[in-house]
Amino acid sequence: MVPFIALTLLSLLTTCSASLVNDFNVLVSLKQGFSFPEPSLSTWNSSNPRSVCSWVGVRCSRGRVVSLELTDLNLCGSVSPQISRLDKLTKLSLAGNNFTGSIEIVRLSNLQFINISNNQFSGGLDWNYSEIESLEVFDAYNNNFTDFLPLGILSLKKLKYLDLGGNYFHGKIPESYGKMMSLEYLSLAGNNLHGKIPGELGNLTNLREIYLGYYNVFEGEIPAEFGNLVNLVHMNLPECELHGPIPRELGNLKLLDTLYLHANHLSGSIPKELGNLTNMVNLDLSNNALTGEIPFEFINLKKLKLFNLFLNKLHGSIPDYVAELPDLETLGLWMNNFTGEIPGKLGQNGKLQILDLSSNKLTGTIPQDLCSSNQLRILILLKNFLFGPIPESLGKCYSLTRVRLGQNYLNGSIPNGFIYLPQLNLAELQNNVLSGTLSENGNSSSKPVKLGQLNLSNNLLSGPLPLSLSNFSSLQILLLSGNQFLGPIPPSIGNLHQVLMLDLSRNSFSGSIPPEIGNCFHLTFLDMSQNNLSGSIPTEISNIHILNYLNLSRNHLDQAIPKSIGSMKSLTVADFSFNDFSGKLPESGQFSLFNASSFAGNPQLCGPSLNNPCNFTTIINSPGKSPGDFKLIFALGLLICSLIFATAAIIKAKSFKKNSSDSWKLTAFQKLEFTVTDILECVKDGNVIGRGGAGIVYHGKMPSGIEVAVKKLLGFGTNSHDHGFRAEIQTLGNIRHRNIVRLLAFCTNKETNLLVYEYMRNGSLGESLHGKKGGFLSWNLRYKIAIEAAKGLCYLHHDCSPLIVHRDVKSNNILLDSSFEAHVADFGLAKFLIDGGASQCMSAIAGSYGYIAPACRKTTRDLCYRERGRERIFWVFATQQSNRQKNLNTLLGPQTQS
Repeated sequence: MVPFIALTLLSLLTTCSASLVNDFNVLVSLKQGFSFPEPSLSTWNSSNPRSVCSWVGVRCSRGRVVSLELTDLNLCGSVSPQISRLDKLTKLSLAGNNFTGSIEIVRLSNLQFINISNNQFSGGLDWNYSEIESLEVFDAYNNNFTDFLPLGILSLKKLKYLDLGGNYFHGKIPESYGKMMSLEYLSLAGNNLHGKIPGELGNLTNLREIYLGYYNVFEGEIPAEFGNLVNLVHMNLPECELHGPIPRELGNLKLLDTLYLHANHLSGSIPKELGNLTNMVNLDLSNNALTGEIPFEFINLKKLKLFNLFLNKLHGSIPDYVAELPDLETLGLWMNNFTGEIPGKLGQNGKLQILDLSSNKLTGTIPQDLCSSNQLRILILLKNFLFGPIPESLGKCYSLTRVRLGQNYLNGSIPNGFIYLPQLNLAELQNNVLSGTLSENGNSSSKPVKLGQLNLSNNLLSGPLPLSLSNFSSLQILLLSGNQFLGPIPPSIGNLHQVLMLDLSRNSFSGSIPPEIGNCFHLTFLDMSQNNLSGSIPTEISNIHILNYLNLSRNHLDQAIPKSIGSMKSLTVADFSFNDFSGKLPESGQFSLFNASSFAGNPQLCGPSLNNPCNFTTIINSPGKSPGDFKLIFALGLLICSLIFATAAIIKAKSFKKNSSDSWKLTAFQKLEFTVTDILECVKDGNVIGRGGAGIVYHGKMPSGIEVAVKKLLGFGTNSHDHGFRAEIQTLGNIRHRNIVRLLAFCTNKETNLLVYEYMRNGSLGESLHGKKGGFLSWNLRYKIAIEAAKGLCYLHHDCSPLIVHRDVKSNNILLDSSFEAHVADFGLAKFLIDGGASQCMSAIAGSYGYIAPACRKTTRDLCYRERGRERIFWVFATQQSNRQKNLNTLLGPQTQS
């Protein structure tokens, strides 16, 4: 008997050993299919089969591999079909790597858990699921799977968790998915699904979470059958084109704590039955077409933390009970038609963090206790009819990061310390009736290092600017126009090294312009107009090399305008009118671009462009000369000067044409039916069709009938300072895409460069939208133009070699041909992407007043809040996905987690 038992044990040990060797060979084969497995899999020693169970990610039981977990190891390559030979496997996780190709799992009857999420697997998922019938969790989120949703998955009777979201599945959601009765988690979000959401999904009564939104485009309404999902805790159906009313049957879901239906086309009133959802924590019905009032029954939602109804058509008053919700953290009701006053107790719960009631018709005063526990971070009340003072308590609300109170009727003074709050990065108080002075920073421990944008324009503020203003080291936009500030502009303003936009216009500032303004190297917009400034323009202002807009009009500035301003190649708009400037107006550089109206109201300023010639010699009447003799001499002198100027002009014109064959070099990027001489014939004042920071644009018609646009570049003619410009033009000339303006040729001599483009008959999109004869584009045509412009940019970003980032995309740089097809133009700010993502700026830098491309900013932290609704939608989506593993672990329980 003893020998028999010993023999049996020996046989089992031999079998187990052989099986472990088999598992060892499978894992070695897997590793060979991985790219760059080191150092993540350095413990996978192919020389010692017995060490398998100590390898990273491998867990054994009874001498067999039962778990393979390679999550977030930064692996790539392919996954060999050999993986299906691990026939005792119960758990498989390849999540968070960069695996590509297809994958198929077969004949693993013990497998309970598969996680292949966050990879780049492609193909379909049409597996033989009957061979993995024990599966409880299947997570394939965020891959590149295509095809229809797999039907074979219906054979998985034990399946509790199914996530196929973040892929490219298309077609309809099968009605048969309503038969997976064991499901507790279902996500099909972020695919290309269409059709109606099948009501049969309402049969999944064990379901706790459902995600169907984002990128899917469904028809029709939310199924009323979803009211049968009595165990549902989380319903997420945003941004998927749903129409119709919100089903009142959703009021049956007593366990529901999260309901996201935002960014759809839902209409009708909010069902009062939703007030039955007493476990609700997060409710977002924003960005729809809902009407009516906030139901009184919502008074029962005592657990509510997030309450978003913005971007709808709701009206009535904000119920007082909203302020009494004990856990409320976020209240977003902006862009509706709410009236009445803001509930006075709002914020007294001590948990309010985000409040946005902007763009309504609210009246009354701002509640005193909004920041009772220093939790409030975002306060946005702009575009209402609020009056009264800003509560003093906000001056001590150290948690505030964004405040927008503009376009109301607020009065009184700005609370002490308010603009110096340490976390504040955006403060907008414009278009109110605020008065008083700006106080100095009285709290030395509070450093305003984060403030990026301060807008106090169009109020009644007075007094001198505080010296503390220069401590805003991160300030990018400072708007103080339309107030009653007085005194000198402090030299310390030069310490604002990050400022992009500075508007001090329409105040009572006096004294001279401080030379330190030249230290604000990042300025693109500077307006000091309509003050009492005197003295000369400091030459240091020309140190601001990227300045687009300069307005010094209606002051008492005198002396000559510095010639160095002409070297500011980005300066496209300047206004020096109605001052006391004198002397000759410079004609070089950017001065040739400015209109005569830019210098009006300066009677002592002279120059040819002002029709006020400068007389450098004074003729003195002698006793023997009569006034008639003087007039004769003056007339003869004027005639001689005219003849000299005319002769010089003729000689210059002949020289210009002669240069066409002698000194001009033509670089053609395709076969041309015209010559340099034909191009030069276009370059005359009568053909000017546009002016910009880089030069002047002329329209021309070649002898063959071809129409072209010729851009004469200013200041980029010398070969000794080419900076790679010629090579870059060569690259642009080789671009071939129907939605990018084609560069036909490039002409150059020692002084000037000429770019020859195909002519766009219908001008720019900006003119068609905003010009004197604009506004005629239909919405369908606008949509078509937007798509075509996007195609051009997509080519530059992804298919061009080298890749190009435009950096100055705006309506004026999208040109329209005779059939209104869009063409992206003007690469003056473009960047070439080289060396795997590094960028190199083009030599010909041209800016745009009123617009700063995001790629050109040091930071866009405080400049893009207009898209807050869309940003919040994607934030919710990102937050949802970051919590997926936590939700998964909660669903599966401790046994599966191990």
